Amino acid sequence: LQESESENKLDGETASDSESKSEFGGSPPVPTSDDTPEVLNRALSNLSSRWKNWWVRGILTLAMITFFFIIIYLGPMVLMTIVMCVQIKCFHEIITIGYNVYHSYDLPWFRTLSWYFLLCVNYFFYGETVTDYFFTLVQREEPLRILSKYHRFISFALYLTGFCMFVLSLVKKHYRLQFYMFGWTHVTLLIVVTQSHLIIHNLFEGMIWFIVPISCVICNDIMAYMFGFFFGRTPLIKLSPKKTWEGFIGGFFATVLFGLLLSYVMSGYRCFTCPVEFNNDTNSFTVDCEPSELFQLQEYNIPLVLQSVVGWKTVRMYPFQIHSIALSTFASLIGPFGGFFASGFKRAFKIKDFANTIPGHGGIMDRFDCQYLMATFVNVYIASFIRGPNPSKLIQQFLTLRPDQQLHIFNTLKAHLVDKGVLGGLEDA
Repeated sequence: LQESESENKLDGETASDSESKSEFGGSPPVPTSDDTPEVLNRALSNLSSRWKNWWVRGILTLAMITFFFIIIYLGPMVLMTIVMCVQIKCFHEIITIGYNVYHSYDLPWFRTLSWYFLLCVNYFFYGETVTDYFFTLVQREEPLRILSKYHRFISFALYLTGFCMFVLSLVKKHYRLQFYMFGWTHVTLLIVVTQSHLIIHNLFEGMIWFIVPISCVICNDIMAYMFGFFFGRTPLIKLSPKKTWEGFIGGFFATVLFGLLLSYVMSGYRCFTCPVEFNNDTNSFTVDCEPSELFQLQEYNIPLVLQSVVGWKTVRMYPFQIHSIALSTFASLIGPFGGFFASGFKRAFKIKDFANTIPGHGGIMDRFDCQYLMATFVNVYIASFIRGPNPSKLIQQFLTLRPDQQLHIFNTLKAHLVDKGVLGGLEDA
């Protein structure tokens, strides 16, 4: 009885929750079944459930890592397509949980409106991205130029249409339930669509900003599981009873080391370090450039405290490796809280996984709960410490202005350079 009471307290269930249950028609029944392929079931039939789960997770993890390498090899366009597909699948998994509750009253339009809002939000975000990164192409095509000019108005009009449809769908005696689900949809859009949009923005800064953070989260997930499986004794957090301090700490050190090694290897290749740009002549993406200072080997002095330990006074490394320490630290210390958040969400609705898409792992959202939090951090990190003004984009926008506007900017810039002595020095030379 005490265990039962503590379980209810852990789920945060109160009297008001019980009332909500009656309105929602009870917690959504999400059956859990053994989705392990029959081949693996037969091959691992002699093992205990603990070791069987270990092998199933391990084999499927290797398969997913192999797939990850393949899509990286196929290039940025395929990566962006995969991100979009993952976004849609994650949205589907979360919204389905809400639909299992909402459908009990057979109220109209919830699923239709959810997917409509997904379309609206994607149109807004990706329309902004197209205008930002493919500016020359947009200005060259008349229909695209019109859509770009009125993009935000069109986006607002589309959202407003969905908003009116929701109001018209309200059913007497079930208003609160419908507004619950309206909020459910919008929070899901915030969590899934916004973060996937930031992932694509990170990709445009260079594939290394996409691959290293994602790989660090994957490494931390694997190594925390391995350390916890073999050495775990001390529970970490009640939301995830299987998580241990041994796994958390072991995953941290392993991830930082992995991030340093991976960033060292990738920093030597232009295809990973160069920003992803659109070539208007070939109508294709290019990743060729002169590497920035971040990806050029430099010599650093080792702190005196460590010199006696390692026996070196200096070390040659890429500046990006220093940034990778920040990325891997976030992935291993803060990133797991995305998983804890997802665990709390699942416990609130008494489900084991978001779906059963991947045997031994659950749904796609179960694998990407930490990735979305990581994507936001990387985007903020780049904007705060890495990205500077982009001269090429300023020139592109300058060329679209009227001649009198261009002349005004030219005279203003000329006067500014003369005052600073830069233009006079150039003329003397």
